[in-house]
Amino acid sequence: MICPVCQKEMVEEDFGGVVVDTCKNGCKGIWFDWIELSKLDESNEGIGRALQDALKNSKVNDETRESINCPKCKIKMQIHKYKAAKEINVDECYVCAGFFLDSGELKEIRDNFMSEEEQSEYLNKLLEGNLLWQKSQKDIEKQELRAEALRKYTRFLRLSYYFTGK
Repeated sequence: MICPVCQKEMVEEDFGGVVVDTCKNGCKGIWFDWIELSKLDESNEGIGRALQDALKNSKVNDETRESINCPKCKIKMQIHKYKAAKEINVDECYVCAGFFLDSGELKEIRDNFMSEEEQSEYLNKLLEGNLLWQKSQKDIEKQELRAEALRKYTRFLRLSYYFTGK
């Protein structure tokens, strides 16, 4: 596999039962196939020298790097915050569900891993700051009020028909 950042050949390494592709001779990025990252995102997961070496790599990339193409699907990967870590950007392929982490990002994810309760609170914080989400919530409230009004009107019509026969 070719590294999507520096175009060097990636090598497979065992991180303790999870085999990932690493850019060992280049930018030190790591490719995780579908579900592999979730097996290594907590600090108590994975073992071995290869994992320890990867965790020692310092972060090279900054957040101004442009989108990269998936090394498997060749489509543009999406940059977003990782679900279980505070404020850590990752590159994800929405076709094959693979993740590419730049050098140092796995350590940041593991250092900032959140419990389910913390994830829920963080998600709510992100949603509250999202104008599109706020608008959709208002639209949902309007639709619920409209549906309730229609239920009451329908009940009124049924009762009217029941009592008057018309």
